[in-house]
Amino acid sequence: MFKGHPKGLLAAALSNMGERFGYYIMNAVLVLFLCSKFGLAEGPAGTIYSFFYAGIYILSLAGGYIADRTQNYKGTIKSGLIVMASGYVLLSIPILATSANISWLLPLTCLALFLIAFGNGLFKGNLQAIVGQMYDNLEAEAAKKGPQALAEAKSKRDSGFQIFYVFINVGGLIAPFVAPLLREWWLESNGMIYNAQLPALCHEFINNASGMGAQAMENLTSMMTAAGGNIADMAGSCQRYLQIFNEGIHYSFIASVAAMLISLVIFFISQKEFPNPAKKEAVKGIEYTPQEKAAMAKEIKQRMYALFAVLAIVIFFWFSFHQNGMSLSFFARDFVDSSAVAPEVWQAINPFFVIVLTPVIMALFGALSRRGKEISTPKKIAIGMFIAGLAFVFLAIFSAANGYPSANEYKELPIAEQTAGKAHWWVLIVTYFFLTVAGLFISPLGLSFVSKVAPKHLLGLCQGLWLGATAIGNLLLWIGPLMYNAWPLWQCWTVFAVVCGISMGVMLGMVKWLEKVTK
Repeated sequence: MFKGHPKGLLAAALSNMGERFGYYIMNAVLVLFLCSKFGLAEGPAGTIYSFFYAGIYILSLAGGYIADRTQNYKGTIKSGLIVMASGYVLLSIPILATSANISWLLPLTCLALFLIAFGNGLFKGNLQAIVGQMYDNLEAEAAKKGPQALAEAKSKRDSGFQIFYVFINVGGLIAPFVAPLLREWWLESNGMIYNAQLPALCHEFINNASGMGAQAMENLTSMMTAAGGNIADMAGSCQRYLQIFNEGIHYSFIASVAAMLISLVIFFISQKEFPNPAKKEAVKGIEYTPQEKAAMAKEIKQRMYALFAVLAIVIFFWFSFHQNGMSLSFFARDFVDSSAVAPEVWQAINPFFVIVLTPVIMALFGALSRRGKEISTPKKIAIGMFIAGLAFVFLAIFSAANGYPSANEYKELPIAEQTAGKAHWWVLIVTYFFLTVAGLFISPLGLSFVSKVAPKHLLGLCQGLWLGATAIGNLLLWIGPLMYNAWPLWQCWTVFAVVCGISMGVMLGMVKWLEKVTK
């Protein structure tokens, strides 16, 4: 797998894998955790999730700027891991949220999320920039051997970023199981049984018992009895269930702290294998004529135009794709049978498919390249948009066929009726299959595209801009829960399908220009 690739690729991939493992422990449960801990509705929880997810990528701009300005990529990356670890420490403190402490406990949780986002901004884009620099060095060495060697070296860049992407998902494959399994074990240790829908009803009872509808009260009584609570003391049982339910999740964040420290150790031990941009630039000492400078400025301008054009398109991909942690998480909780598998665990499907399908995709691209039919990176991104649209077309058709109403209407139905209408787990597997294939066409190849067009002195910043575009897409994530709660589900999924289709069309319209710029 690593044959012909830079020596430092494995070390960078392992360090990133450790960080991603810790991150996905938290991210897999985050939006549902905010609902279960604080009693937040999907809208407010989705807003916090959107700003957090966007913050990760927005702050990558700051991280890229810091690294470019100081030329200390390695130090910036190590600082990011330490800052993230401090955020996970704050999240791991198990304090029961009440009306008396929520005024400071929720902001404290948001502070922890900010530290994680800021640390991620220092780490993520700059590690990707280092990977890109490795291939710059590889291509420079190959150029000395002749055109054929250079062509072979350039062909390695896309596959190198795909390998890097696979290791991200190795961490993401195991991580989603940690918090749900620990939570269920903790509940069972305390004589209770997991129920994904019970926390919302517990919060409703604690905050407004007298205002609960008859059907909601009946559902609460039925669920609490099944979960092992004492319905004679419903208020006490609700508080106890919420405390135990969320404690297991809090304790899982300790594993995130450990993952950050392991990633830091791997990076520290291997840092000599990574390029040092400051030293590389210092030895060049090349002087250019005014004509050469003008030509270089024109080329840089064209490259930046191409970069911003692609960034504008991928915003809408991320708006749709990252619903896997938002609207699709709520869908897994409410509309999919979770009696055997917790809703958060389905987050592992995406990284599983990434690991399984990446070699297949790489083999396909390699075969086409050998036959002289290589698909350009811009075309691959357009294809990815189309495949993402297929995921939501499938969900829209399935939801329409089953007559699913809005989530708010669905939750008002009797428990027996809700249970009878729940979808089988295969629906999520099909959806995540399409989204994963789409991600393989866009995420690693987008990173490769950025590393191709970015001016070398702005590499960290340009990688940050890619992540910044992702941030804008993530800022729009909160729209998903609004549609999910208010509209019949088929209408909600159709919106995402249309967004992906339009993005694909625009991308295809720019392909020839983008191919010319990236030659």
